[in-house]
Amino acid sequence: PRQRSVGQVGLARLQAQSAVPVLLVTQNVDDLNERAGAKVLHMHGELGQALCASCDHRWPAPDVMAPDDPCPACGAAATRPDVVWFGEIPYGMDQIEASLRQATLFVAIGTSGEVYPAAGFVNAAKAYGAQTVEINLEPTSQRLFDRQIAGKATKAVPAFVAEMLAR
Repeated sequence: PRQRSVGQVGLARLQAQSAVPVLLVTQNVDDLNERAGAKVLHMHGELGQALCASCDHRWPAPDVMAPDDPCPACGAAATRPDVVWFGEIPYGMDQIEASLRQATLFVAIGTSGEVYPAAGFVNAAKAYGAQTVEINLEPTSQRLFDRQIAGKATKAVPAFVAEMLAR
């Protein structure tokens, strides 16, 4: 299994030590941020979870899963991975929108900036008055960010977190 990175550990530290609430939203379906100690909103679901397509019950995914496995809550043969597929609405959009409205700082880390709706979050954050920062190996084509930090997340994120916590 992949190991958590120092970037993920840094984000968990920021969330734990920040004087203001920090909402971490990810498009990733892995649990690496949680392993680092963070609380995360998984807008595209979690690979380690199963979902009943009939009653929306969620449970820890078994190692082997088939679509005709019965749901432990309702018994329907409608088991699937708890991940958002193309054409489905990502999870937590109401909470994300509310957070974007209140944010004073929006940071995008390690993204192409091309997958919507997440690619539009920087536009919303700016429209609501937040400062925007991008941390990426190379800056994206989106020039909407007030600040762009180029570099590996393993170095750039801990440095950024240290800067934020020093304020």
